[in-house]
Amino acid sequence: MPEVIFNGPAGRIEGRFQPAKSRTAPIALILHLHPQFGGTMNNQVVYQLYYMFAKRGFAVLRFNFRGVGRSQGSFDHGQGELSDAAAALDWVQTVHPDARSCWIAGFSFGAWIGMQLLMRRPEVEGFISAAPPANLYDFSFLAPCPSSGLIVHGDADKVVPSKDVQTLVDKLKTQKGIVIDHKVVPGANHFFENHMDELMTECGSYLDKRLGVSKEIA
Repeated sequence: MPEVIFNGPAGRIEGRFQPAKSRTAPIALILHLHPQFGGTMNNQVVYQLYYMFAKRGFAVLRFNFRGVGRSQGSFDHGQGELSDAAAALDWVQTVHPDARSCWIAGFSFGAWIGMQLLMRRPEVEGFISAAPPANLYDFSFLAPCPSSGLIVHGDADKVVPSKDVQTLVDKLKTQKGIVIDHKVVPGANHFFENHMDELMTECGSYLDKRLGVSKEIA
Protein backbone atom coordinates (compact mmCIF):
# COMPACT_ATOMS: atom_id res chain seq x y z
CA MET A 1 0.00 0.00 0.00
CA PRO A 2 2.51 2.63 -1.14
CA GLU A 3 2.03 6.25 -0.21
CA VAL A 4 1.86 8.46 -3.28
CA ILE A 5 1.97 12.20 -3.87
CA PHE A 6 0.84 13.57 -7.22
CA ASN A 7 0.01 16.98 -8.62
CA GLY A 8 -3.54 18.27 -8.45
CA PRO A 9 -5.17 21.53 -9.47
CA ALA A 10 -4.58 23.09 -6.01
CA GLY A 11 -1.14 21.59 -5.38
CA ARG A 12 0.05 18.22 -4.14
CA ILE A 13 -2.46 15.46 -3.43
CA GLU A 14 -1.74 12.69 -0.93
CA GLY A 15 -2.95 9.19 -1.69
CA ARG A 16 -2.49 5.45 -1.22
CA PHE A 17 -2.11 3.33 -4.31
CA GLN A 18 -2.35 -0.45 -4.65
CA PRO A 19 -0.79 -1.51 -7.98
CA ALA A 20 -2.32 -4.38 -9.91
CA LYS A 21 -0.47 -7.56 -10.83
CA SER A 22 -2.01 -7.64 -14.30
CA ARG A 23 -1.06 -4.99 -16.86
CA THR A 24 -4.64 -4.84 -18.14
CA ALA A 25 -6.39 -4.94 -14.75
CA PRO A 26 -9.17 -2.41 -14.23
CA ILE A 27 -8.77 0.76 -12.17
CA ALA A 28 -10.80 1.73 -9.10
CA LEU A 29 -10.92 5.21 -7.59
CA ILE A 30 -12.28 5.60 -4.03
CA LEU A 31 -13.65 8.96 -2.83
CA HIS A 32 -14.12 9.94 0.82
CA LEU A 33 -16.89 11.74 2.66
CA HIS A 34 -17.17 15.48 3.35
CA PRO A 35 -13.81 17.07 4.29
CA GLN A 36 -15.45 19.47 6.76
CA PHE A 37 -17.12 16.63 8.65
CA GLY A 38 -14.05 14.53 9.31
CA GLY A 39 -13.82 12.93 5.88
CA THR A 40 -10.42 11.47 4.95
CA MET A 41 -9.11 8.64 2.83
CA ASN A 42 -8.61 6.68 6.07
CA ASN A 43 -12.33 6.60 6.83
CA GLN A 44 -13.34 3.00 7.50
CA VAL A 45 -15.84 2.78 4.62
CA VAL A 46 -13.25 4.16 2.17
CA TYR A 47 -10.55 1.86 3.58
CA GLN A 48 -12.75 -1.23 3.25
CA LEU A 49 -13.85 -0.35 -0.30
CA TYR A 50 -10.19 0.14 -1.23
CA TYR A 51 -9.28 -3.36 -0.06
CA MET A 52 -12.40 -4.87 -1.61
CA PHE A 53 -11.25 -3.73 -5.05
CA ALA A 54 -7.58 -4.57 -4.37
CA LYS A 55 -8.54 -8.13 -3.38
CA ARG A 56 -10.17 -8.51 -6.78
CA GLY A 57 -7.03 -7.49 -8.67
CA PHE A 58 -7.83 -3.84 -9.41
CA ALA A 59 -5.26 -1.06 -9.43
CA VAL A 60 -6.79 1.06 -6.64
CA LEU A 61 -6.27 4.65 -5.52
CA ARG A 62 -7.75 6.43 -2.52
CA PHE A 63 -6.67 9.98 -1.80
CA ASN A 64 -7.34 13.03 0.35
CA PHE A 65 -9.26 15.87 -1.23
CA ARG A 66 -7.63 19.31 -1.13
CA GLY A 67 -7.01 20.63 2.37
CA VAL A 68 -7.24 17.17 3.99
CA GLY A 69 -4.18 15.47 5.50
CA ARG A 70 -1.12 16.33 3.41
CA SER A 71 -3.13 17.39 0.36
CA GLN A 72 -2.63 21.08 -0.41
CA GLY A 73 -5.35 23.66 -1.00
CA SER A 74 -8.58 24.31 0.84
CA PHE A 75 -12.17 23.07 0.69
CA ASP A 76 -13.96 24.24 -2.47
CA HIS A 77 -17.59 23.12 -1.95
CA GLY A 78 -17.37 20.35 -4.52
CA GLN A 79 -16.08 22.11 -7.63
CA GLY A 80 -12.42 21.84 -6.68
CA GLU A 81 -12.92 18.37 -5.24
CA LEU A 82 -14.31 17.21 -8.59
CA SER A 83 -11.15 18.57 -10.22
CA ASP A 84 -9.08 16.68 -7.62
CA ALA A 85 -10.91 13.46 -8.48
CA ALA A 86 -10.33 13.98 -12.21
CA ALA A 87 -6.62 14.60 -11.56
CA ALA A 88 -6.47 11.45 -9.42
CA LEU A 89 -8.02 9.37 -12.20
CA ASP A 90 -5.59 10.92 -14.71
CA TRP A 91 -2.69 9.96 -12.44
CA VAL A 92 -3.79 6.32 -12.10
CA GLN A 93 -4.28 6.06 -15.85
CA THR A 94 -0.74 7.38 -16.34
CA VAL A 95 0.86 4.78 -14.04
CA HIS A 96 -1.49 2.00 -15.19
CA PRO A 97 -2.06 2.88 -18.86
CA ASP A 98 -3.28 -0.48 -20.16
CA ALA A 99 -6.33 -0.74 -17.90
CA ARG A 100 -9.35 -2.27 -19.61
CA SER A 101 -11.87 -0.27 -17.63
CA CYS A 102 -12.47 1.93 -14.62
CA TRP A 103 -14.76 1.95 -11.57
CA ILE A 104 -15.56 4.73 -9.12
CA ALA A 105 -16.70 4.17 -5.55
CA GLY A 106 -17.72 7.05 -3.30
CA PHE A 107 -19.04 7.45 0.22
CA SER A 108 -21.52 10.27 1.02
CA PHE A 109 -19.99 13.53 -0.34
CA GLY A 110 -17.57 11.30 -2.27
CA ALA A 111 -20.54 9.55 -3.91
CA TRP A 112 -21.79 12.92 -5.17
CA ILE A 113 -18.34 13.79 -6.55
CA GLY A 114 -17.93 10.31 -8.05
CA MET A 115 -21.23 10.44 -9.90
CA GLN A 116 -20.29 13.82 -11.36
CA LEU A 117 -16.95 12.39 -12.48
CA LEU A 118 -18.54 9.42 -14.24
CA MET A 119 -20.59 11.89 -16.30
CA ARG A 120 -17.31 13.30 -17.65
CA ARG A 121 -15.36 10.08 -18.16
CA PRO A 122 -16.81 7.60 -20.64
CA GLU A 123 -14.28 4.94 -19.62
CA VAL A 124 -16.06 4.51 -16.25
CA GLU A 125 -18.08 1.33 -16.58
CA GLY A 126 -19.41 0.93 -13.06
CA PHE A 127 -19.91 2.76 -9.79
CA ILE A 128 -20.69 2.12 -6.14
CA SER A 129 -22.35 4.96 -4.23
CA ALA A 130 -22.62 4.45 -0.48
CA ALA A 131 -25.05 6.79 1.31
CA PRO A 132 -25.30 9.31 -1.55
CA PRO A 133 -26.46 12.65 -0.04
CA ALA A 134 -29.53 12.98 -2.25
CA ASN A 135 -31.19 15.47 0.12
CA LEU A 136 -28.16 17.75 0.40
CA TYR A 137 -26.91 17.99 -3.18
CA ASP A 138 -28.43 18.20 -6.64
CA PHE A 139 -28.10 14.94 -8.57
CA SER A 140 -30.10 16.16 -11.58
CA PHE A 141 -26.90 16.14 -13.69
CA LEU A 142 -27.42 12.36 -14.02
CA ALA A 143 -29.52 12.83 -17.13
CA PRO A 144 -28.85 10.37 -18.44
CA CYS A 145 -26.64 8.40 -16.08
CA PRO A 146 -23.97 6.84 -18.33
CA SER A 147 -23.07 3.75 -16.28
CA SER A 148 -24.77 1.01 -14.31
CA GLY A 149 -24.01 0.85 -10.62
CA LEU A 150 -24.95 0.13 -7.03
CA ILE A 151 -26.57 2.57 -4.60
CA VAL A 152 -26.47 1.34 -1.00
CA HIS A 153 -27.53 3.06 2.21
CA GLY A 154 -28.76 2.36 5.72
CA ASP A 155 -32.39 2.55 6.75
CA ALA A 156 -31.44 4.30 10.01
CA ASP A 157 -29.54 7.08 8.23
CA LYS A 158 -30.50 10.40 9.90
CA VAL A 159 -28.20 12.49 7.68
CA VAL A 160 -29.74 11.33 4.41
CA PRO A 161 -33.27 9.95 4.90
CA SER A 162 -34.08 6.76 2.99
CA LYS A 163 -36.93 8.45 1.12
CA ASP A 164 -34.50 10.87 -0.55
CA VAL A 165 -32.23 8.07 -1.71
CA GLN A 166 -35.27 6.14 -2.92
CA THR A 167 -36.38 9.16 -4.98
CA LEU A 168 -32.93 9.29 -6.63
CA VAL A 169 -32.99 5.54 -7.31
CA ASP A 170 -36.49 5.70 -8.78
CA LYS A 171 -35.47 8.54 -11.08
CA LEU A 172 -32.38 6.71 -12.31
CA LYS A 173 -34.27 3.45 -12.83
CA THR A 174 -36.48 5.11 -15.45
CA GLN A 175 -33.45 5.68 -17.67
CA LYS A 176 -32.82 3.23 -20.49
CA GLY A 177 -29.54 1.45 -21.09
CA ILE A 178 -28.36 1.26 -17.47
CA VAL A 179 -29.22 -0.91 -14.48
CA ILE A 180 -29.23 0.56 -10.97
CA ASP A 181 -29.00 -1.97 -8.15
CA HIS A 182 -30.40 -0.64 -4.88
CA LYS A 183 -29.57 -2.19 -1.51
CA VAL A 184 -30.63 -1.12 1.99
CA VAL A 185 -28.62 -2.17 5.05
CA PRO A 186 -31.10 -2.69 7.93
CA GLY A 187 -30.28 -0.74 11.09
CA ALA A 188 -27.30 1.10 9.55
CA ASN A 189 -26.75 4.80 10.13
CA HIS A 190 -25.04 7.20 7.69
CA PHE A 191 -21.60 5.93 8.68
CA PHE A 192 -22.55 2.23 8.71
CA GLU A 193 -21.34 1.95 12.30
CA ASN A 194 -21.61 -1.66 13.51
CA HIS A 195 -22.84 -2.62 10.03
CA MET A 196 -19.60 -2.51 8.04
CA ASP A 197 -19.65 -6.24 7.31
CA GLU A 198 -23.14 -6.03 5.82
CA LEU A 199 -22.14 -3.03 3.70
CA MET A 200 -19.06 -4.77 2.34
CA THR A 201 -21.02 -7.97 1.67
CA GLU A 202 -23.48 -6.00 -0.48
CA CYS A 203 -20.70 -4.15 -2.31
CA GLY A 204 -18.56 -7.23 -2.82
CA SER A 205 -21.47 -9.33 -4.07
CA TYR A 206 -22.45 -6.62 -6.52
CA LEU A 207 -18.89 -6.25 -7.83
CA ASP A 208 -18.49 -10.01 -8.21
CA LYS A 209 -21.76 -10.16 -10.13
CA ARG A 210 -20.62 -7.44 -12.50
CA LEU A 211 -17.19 -9.03 -12.94
CA GLY A 212 -18.63 -12.50 -13.40
CA VAL A 213 -16.46 -13.81 -10.57
CA SER A 214 -17.14 -17.02 -8.68
CA LYS A 215 -18.00 -16.82 -4.98
CA GLU A 216 -14.64 -18.09 -3.73
CA ILE A 217 -13.09 -14.64 -3.21
CA ALA A 218 -16.17 -12.96 -1.79
